[in-house]
Amino acid sequence: MRTPNNESLTPTTERTRPGGKSPERKCILTGRHGERDELIRLAISPDGDVLPDPRARAPGRGAWLGVSRAELETAMEKGKLKGALARAFKSAPPRVPDDLPSQIDAGLLRTLTDRLGLEMRSGHLILGSERIAEHARGGVLSALYHASDASDGGTAKLDQAWRVGMDREGSGEGGTRLPLDRAALSVALGRDNVVHLALADEQAAKRVDQALTRLLHYRNASAGAREDVSEDGAT
Repeated sequence: MRTPNNESLTPTTERTRPGGKSPERKCILTGRHGERDELIRLAISPDGDVLPDPRARAPGRGAWLGVSRAELETAMEKGKLKGALARAFKSAPPRVPDDLPSQIDAGLLRTLTDRLGLEMRSGHLILGSERIAEHARGGVLSALYHASDASDGGTAKLDQAWRVGMDREGSGEGGTRLPLDRAALSVALGRDNVVHLALADEQAAKRVDQALTRLLHYRNASAGAREDVSEDGAT
């Protein structure tokens, strides 16, 4: 899984894209290209309102952002976003809601929880520490996740089971802590006290990976990995 600077790379889902990359898109603020799975699409309504399109499915012309939330907020404060959007949509400056950054964050988070719920209903999610450990030691997991407030001890045991199954003992690798605590995961999945979850199905892991990657990139994108936004919105 590609995430900013690979800081949150999940070894168990790294295998879900064997040599494949999503199509590239160009960020309207930096001019830099990035994978579609990491960028955020904005759409514009017939009335000229800018709307987040977290699933990148809205019809019509779209504009893509490859910056973090903090960088987006700075661009809005400096008035750069409107000009970049006008060029992208080839129209008069659209109306940008003041809470666009929080709208995007909420939309990306909802996309992730919705995806987890869909995988749960499809029977792809593996829950329960004992079941996850059994699958992990068998080397069949494509993804391993932990709630943000999971205990270090429980997380370490499952990570170790995964390393044993994948023959990567001593690597220090393991699953990923999701940006969701156990309460949020429990609500999303309709189960009590969900702390750890896993996926054996590679395609399901890829779908969750796409939603998680975009959210983490938006929240944690490294400013050092990007050039500064100039006054006209180009690099």
